[in-house]
Amino acid sequence: MNLDYDAIIVGSGHNGLVAACYLAKAGKRVLVLEKNDYVGGATTSISPFKGIDAQLSRYSYLVALLPDQIITDLSLNFECLSRAVSTYAPYFDETDQGLLINRIFDQESHESMELLTGGREEAQAWINFYSSVQEFAGVLAPTFLQPLPTAAEVQEMVDPLTWVELVENTLGQTLHDNFYDDLVKGIVLTDGLIGTFTNAESHAANICFLYHLVGNGNGEWKVPKGGMGALVAELKRRCQELGVEIKTETEVVSVNEGADAIEIETKEGESFASQVLLANCAPKVLEKIAGIPAPEFLDGSQLKINMVLRELPKLKSGADPRKAFAGTFRINESFHQLERAYEQALQGKIPDEIPAEMYCHTITDPSIMAPSLINEGFHTLTLFALHLPAFLFDDDHDEVKELALTKVLESLNEYLEKPIQDYLAVDSEGNLCIEAKTPQELEIALGLPRGNIFHGNLQFPWKTDGDSRKWGVETKSKRIFIAGSGAVRGGGVSGIAGHNAAMAALESLAQLA
Repeated sequence: MNLDYDAIIVGSGHNGLVAACYLAKAGKRVLVLEKNDYVGGATTSISPFKGIDAQLSRYSYLVALLPDQIITDLSLNFECLSRAVSTYAPYFDETDQGLLINRIFDQESHESMELLTGGREEAQAWINFYSSVQEFAGVLAPTFLQPLPTAAEVQEMVDPLTWVELVENTLGQTLHDNFYDDLVKGIVLTDGLIGTFTNAESHAANICFLYHLVGNGNGEWKVPKGGMGALVAELKRRCQELGVEIKTETEVVSVNEGADAIEIETKEGESFASQVLLANCAPKVLEKIAGIPAPEFLDGSQLKINMVLRELPKLKSGADPRKAFAGTFRINESFHQLERAYEQALQGKIPDEIPAEMYCHTITDPSIMAPSLINEGFHTLTLFALHLPAFLFDDDHDEVKELALTKVLESLNEYLEKPIQDYLAVDSEGNLCIEAKTPQELEIALGLPRGNIFHGNLQFPWKTDGDSRKWGVETKSKRIFIAGSGAVRGGGVSGIAGHNAAMAALESLAQLA
């Protein structure tokens, strides 16, 4: 039995690597165990198309929640780039226009929204609403790397009306109270739905909305320079500098708590022991290997599509594709379309109009692609389709996947001068450069139960009634902690759960000493 570790971390996703760095900085002996032959989990970059030198962020695309403090604390050479455009949503009328909203809501954004809505009121409503959201973010974000506040403590710090609108009312009610236009309501609502199978009248949408709008106090979604793999590479480098041991191709199959240590057995027949264990895996996986019950959770609800294009698609609206695809390009995301898609999926049917959003990484950051491809005009395009829960794919998986993919592309093609298939690059074997990943495939590749990208249901980032946990990472064992998206304040690419699990583990180690 190897007794040389203070802490063992199961899983090498970005949260696990963040936790390892913090523990090693504190002088602890740390071992990271990873079942795959690579580190990074969902925050990896990969070249999925043979002969095409492009490193795509395959599973996670953008960064909003990663606190600047973690980058500073761990001395990471990692940068995220701002996008000039926030949203482009094409819509059909006699002028074939699209709604353009820049990251900074400027005159161009005003004019575009006025053209859609026929007046100035909606633009002002947008400005007022997001000013309130940003004020809330400024209060909430600084608490993410601290012990969990109570709901009352957070409520005391924010405007009473903002608390009612973002926490107590449903997101649907708040949208109806603030906006008139169906498309504008839908664009706001999508931040409450990403990866979450819910509708506007469930508070699950409120929680998801908060996570997508509060990162670093401003909620800005940025492009990771060099792709997600750049973050993983930096975390791995720091782990190595700090003396963290990382073992890949090592799958943990059992975790047993003894009187003085945590004992771990692997599929490969190795045994390890440590004072504490940090689970950078889903709670459902921890339940399987350690017997700690996981809470119930919804199915993951998305289809992820990655593409490499020979050139950017030309739009029927005449909009500049370098602008339209630089931000989040949205299709079928009006409020009515989102709610109808949810109802159809709930009934077991692939939605007639699948809501989807996409962006082009290489417009903001071409460094993920070989210079020769850049010079030829190649680009990447990543698409995230909503309201496609795992249960839709349970029967006839491949057939349903093909149907969903076809429907999504057909919807996109409605706005393009030529079908997207005509813009796709071809790999060295003559195949079109497009891949799609269902919830089931995410579970196989990444251990995400039912393809749930948050490892479970997101929770409000404060203490709820009956929750005595200090950091939101604790389990029934004083030696085992959640160091992944299943923690309170764990969703998204943030490192927050890793930081907080490390803090809780350090406190436990001090008590056990």
